[in-house]
Amino acid sequence: MLSLRFVRPVITAYPRILILILLCSITLFAQQEKFVEVSGDVDTPLKLTATQLSKLPRSTVQTNGDGIVVNYEGVWLHEILSRAGAASGTDLRGKALASYVLAEAEDGYQVIFSLAELNPAFTENQVLLADKVDGKSLSGAQGAFRLIAPKDKRGARSVRMLTRLQLVQLRK
Repeated sequence: MLSLRFVRPVITAYPRILILILLCSITLFAQQEKFVEVSGDVDTPLKLTATQLSKLPRSTVQTNGDGIVVNYEGVWLHEILSRAGAASGTDLRGKALASYVLAEAEDGYQVIFSLAELNPAFTENQVLLADKVDGKSLSGAQGAFRLIAPKDKRGARSVRMLTRLQLVQLRK
């Protein structure tokens, strides 16, 4: 039979061990890198992390809302879609012009962009997939990724907490 001298330290340490395990689990969960999924009618579906995004050609956009200037950094959305195999440039014609991109946020918020309006061969109204704001990684209520549509008169399509981009081709 075990002596209380050996059992009591184990019993009193048990809650501390549970708390330690819980804290480690929370830390590991928080450290998992977030990603943006690019899917749908693309040749190469992608799951882009901030690390992968940082290796692509970078651009910056400055916004000015209510007198507050904010600098976003990231990758043009047309560049990401092109890497996924979406039609672009002179290939963006015919059936491909009946395509749109559905952008979805973590909280279920959704907006759409026509594929043509994202392509610099058609318009100068480019959209940025941002992962940095004022030189720091996006976080908190912004999420890890955010779409910035700088030429929209309203910011309603600047999706925060972006998790998914789905290309949909209406005419097959």
